[in-house]
Amino acid sequence: MLTDAALKHLKPKEKAYKVSDRDGMYVRVGTNGTISFRLDYRLNGRRETVTIGKYGPSGLSLARAREKCIDAKRMVQEGLSPSIEKQRDKRRIKEATSFSQFGEKWLAAAPMADSTRAMRRSIFERELLPAGSRPSNDHGR
Repeated sequence: MLTDAALKHLKPKEKAYKVSDRDGMYVRVGTNGTISFRLDYRLNGRRETVTIGKYGPSGLSLARAREKCIDAKRMVQEGLSPSIEKQRDKRRIKEATSFSQFGEKWLAAAPMADSTRAMRRSIFERELLPAGSRPSNDHGR
């Protein structure tokens, strides 16, 4: 099982290599020293890999990568491909032409409790949207 100290001491080699963690997750150390968290899984008889994210100050912590790994494994159990869902999320973000559109799409689609969604929508409308573009209080209901 990996630790933060072990991750910090991983050095690049001539060829990229893998170091196992737990729950099927591993890190890939690239020839340039980039450390990325990955998960291999099988779905419908096919082997697939999802890159969970990069390790480091501007990336993911080991703890957060493990949480995302567990989420990905749940998706596989539900018959969804984490890799394909990640690509879909990236496309949704690219399709948003403004911050407010992105915010609206995220509020509508992100998995969260109704009470959390209502609280986040309230903050989004109060703090982030310009006064002239705030919707009426019906919230599209």
